Amino acid sequence: MEFTGVYHKTSEQFSYAQNEEELVVNLKTGYDVRRVFIHYGDPFEAGILGGKEKWVGKREEIVYKKRLLHQIWWTTTLRPAYKRCKYYFELHTDTEVWYYFEDGFLTEEQLGLEGRMLQCFTVPWMNPADVNRTPDWVNETVWYQIFPDRFCNGKPEDQQEGLTPWRLGPVTNEERFGGNLEGIRQRLGYLQDLGITGIYLNPIMEAESNHKYDTKDYTKIDPAFGDERTMRLLVSEAHERGIKIMVDAVFNHCGRKFGPWLDVQKKGRESEYADWFMVQNWEELKKRADTRDGRFYSFAFADGMPKLNTNSEQVIRYFCKVCEDWVRSYEIDGIRFDVGNEVSHRFLKRLREHLKSLKPDIYLLGEIWHDASQWLQGDEYDSVMNYPLMSGIHDFFLDKSLGKEAFEYMVNRCYTMYMQQNNNVMFNLLDSHDTERLMNRFKDLDIFYQQLAVLFTMPGSPCIYYGTEIALEGGHDPDCRRCMPWEELKNEENQKRIELMKELIRMRKTHQSCRSLYFHFPNEYENRRCVEYVKLDEAGRKLEVILNCSEEKLEIHGTGEVLFSRNYQEGRLGPKGTLVRSLGI
Repeated sequence: MEFTGVYHKTSEQFSYAQNEEELVVNLKTGYDVRRVFIHYGDPFEAGILGGKEKWVGKREEIVYKKRLLHQIWWTTTLRPAYKRCKYYFELHTDTEVWYYFEDGFLTEEQLGLEGRMLQCFTVPWMNPADVNRTPDWVNETVWYQIFPDRFCNGKPEDQQEGLTPWRLGPVTNEERFGGNLEGIRQRLGYLQDLGITGIYLNPIMEAESNHKYDTKDYTKIDPAFGDERTMRLLVSEAHERGIKIMVDAVFNHCGRKFGPWLDVQKKGRESEYADWFMVQNWEELKKRADTRDGRFYSFAFADGMPKLNTNSEQVIRYFCKVCEDWVRSYEIDGIRFDVGNEVSHRFLKRLREHLKSLKPDIYLLGEIWHDASQWLQGDEYDSVMNYPLMSGIHDFFLDKSLGKEAFEYMVNRCYTMYMQQNNNVMFNLLDSHDTERLMNRFKDLDIFYQQLAVLFTMPGSPCIYYGTEIALEGGHDPDCRRCMPWEELKNEENQKRIELMKELIRMRKTHQSCRSLYFHFPNEYENRRCVEYVKLDEAGRKLEVILNCSEEKLEIHGTGEVLFSRNYQEGRLGPKGTLVRSLGI
């Protein structure tokens, strides 16, 4: 047996309480392992210390598995009667049987050796207070991300000085176009009609730049966007339409005009805020240049975005109060944390505890572009932005040498990194204000809709970036932040695209299998670039997704209710075609 391919531990995503009654147990093995059994039971089944009775446990086969590139991921759900569990694994290859314990592998003869002290894996207590709980409503939500300055100007008569006239095409980071909260409020009907049930706003607090990631005042709505009354009205009216609101929190760093940073610039070490920042060289604090010289830490090397010391007790208390005020004043539903992997764990634990005590179902989302397991243990974020899924989808369509197995391995990797409750509310996206726009990558509507079909059928919560409903183009920052072309929405082609987006959103909201955690890859088609997977809901209803990523036509097997399709006709799926259909039970 390939012993190096086998891995399990009673922590993180390998062994955890999914709720107060269910324990999820996962195991990795090599491909040589054909069958896996788990022996499990209460640790005290044979007495307090075992006594003369031998602990045996109940034996069950683990039948659910996912294929990864080099390993198989086996998963089962147990229901320990007394919230305690002791277990070990029985692994079968074609020619061998091994027993896997916390301290290693045993043969059947070694297992039966009289007097052996078997070191089983043990979950001592499924404490309800320690269960990783995520807000249920997020899985039902379809998000729409808005970059406020470029979405809609709701008060064109109040033109601010220095505004650039609204236009189509490329933009720069220096231009301001006048989009504001009133404009968003006026477009709530449009978003509701599209099917949107959640809005993610890029920063709206007072800042110097048009992107607002250089905060000046965390307690004040930026005057360019409106005021506190406008924000309250926006949230209130959004809620009336069944739309949640999530705001952006920039707590890793501030802007150069943030009050405490100005005080530090003026008073140096003597400032009462000296501990709020990470200054290494007080003598050159006022120098204007990138921070590669290490005089103080900043976001990236931007000297206009000094890094906040989120280990400081003062900083923690300050931002707990800031977030509390956002919740109480505006009744927001979620907070997205910018550069969410650089703020301290201590900070996040305290902030989560405080916010969940105020609003238990508030959604806490971290901006993390890589494996975020350490932030998703139930005491920090509820979820992260699923950039690994976005990257994996993109790379599969880019790299024609990849077969459908690579797509399967990629998706399975993304959904075996975290606990099921995190997967259920994962923030899935295909582009954002930080990436090239989806349509820009291949400039092909067929591929564009193939990727959207994946987005709307994956576990978690899908988000589209403003303008995606009309396949708005745009390169990397700042070009991805173009003005929303409202006048262009009226033309025939854009109306067709909007209707297609409505179809996808309606499918997502109508069919529980789209939102379900459960999926598998049947591999019924020989075509190496035909992606196929089946989603199942708890009632056993099936939804099938087929993407023809090859240059050949495919003869589609069986029948079902077509929910969404492109390049599909009379049972044949053309090149770059998409088919999503319901197969019933």
